[in-house]
Amino acid sequence: MATSKRQRVGILVIMIATVLGTLGSFAVMVLSMQSNRQAQAEYQKVLAEYKKNQAAYEEKKQAQTNALSAKYYETFKQYSDQVDKFDVNSVKSLSTEDLAEGDGAVIDSKTNFAAYYIGWDANGNIFDQSIDNNKLKDPLPVNGLSSAGIITGWKEGLKGMKIGGVRLLSVPSDKAYGEAGSKDKNGKQVIAANMPLKFVVMAIPAPENIPQPDMTKLLNAYQKSQQQR
Repeated sequence: MATSKRQRVGILVIMIATVLGTLGSFAVMVLSMQSNRQAQAEYQKVLAEYKKNQAAYEEKKQAQTNALSAKYYETFKQYSDQVDKFDVNSVKSLSTEDLAEGDGAVIDSKTNFAAYYIGWDANGNIFDQSIDNNKLKDPLPVNGLSSAGIITGWKEGLKGMKIGGVRLLSVPSDKAYGEAGSKDKNGKQVIAANMPLKFVVMAIPAPENIPQPDMTKLLNAYQKSQQQR
């Protein structure tokens, strides 16, 4: 069927619009792909930088741990002979005994310090300690005795101790882990319910803080790389 001139012009306009639309979509797709490649490249660059900084942090942290271990291990290891079985009924209230008096500041609720320790139950089982294969682990940071990360027996029992000292704590269950006891990360019960505990704690000056690499830039780059997909 013959078409009029007006119809032919209309068809041509539609064809041109379709082609332009297709080209526009293709251009958008190309630009999106380029943007995605750029975002991915930036993320990989930031990730490599973060890994480098993290490795440097871990190296500094390990060097600090090793230096502290070399300084305190010989002194602290002698107190491992304190570990022994004890009568559950002998620990009804919190008691302390200074095995060595320090020469540093007196610990109060706001004192920042670090601690090496050995903890055991009435059966003489050590459930946690700072000694590991003839060296000391990274000491436990204590940012004031009011911090949430320590048991009541430590909050009350370490008060008045001097930095550099070693103290024996006898902790009743209600100031330790109470009726629930404590489980490890795999759900295994490591401290029985209503179990009194004993600790040998050495308080040392808080080590120099080594800041961890900031993850903000890495997270932002990752989110941007995902948004471009």
